[in-house]
Amino acid sequence: MIFNTTFSDKGDKLTITDLIGDSYSFIEAIKVKGVGSKRMVIEDVSPGFKNILNSVADINYGNIEIRKKGILVHITKGLKNYSWAIPFYQMHIYKTSGYSIHAQGNFVRFKDNKLLKENKNFLDKLLDFKIENEKNYSFYDAIN
Repeated sequence: MIFNTTFSDKGDKLTITDLIGDSYSFIEAIKVKGVGSKRMVIEDVSPGFKNILNSVADINYGNIEIRKKGILVHITKGLKNYSWAIPFYQMHIYKTSGYSIHAQGNFVRFKDNKLLKENKNFLDKLLDFKIENEKNYSFYDAIN
């Protein structure tokens, strides 16, 4: 679900919190060594998200924020900000000719360049959070 977060809307904040949980407090963010990525260049998006990208030859930037039950992918279009809320159980990550995040029938692909390499530790941490969250929903016990 994507939200226009240019201006604060109490209803959108409640929906985001219900979907992916509260944001980390300052102390919790320090304990996990950061919950936000640096900006990355967006290479491509799904057809449903084409309208939130710059239509001219500007570079599109995005970043990721980890929440307790999911992530927020922030996309900037000029002076407008959009946030895509993705619960961990819906999120799929692929490392191909870039780094893409898929969920809810949509995707955002980040360009494989210096900015993506600077976020490698953050992206590894994101995978760790997803794996930890998946443990809450395991249906089968491991057979010894």
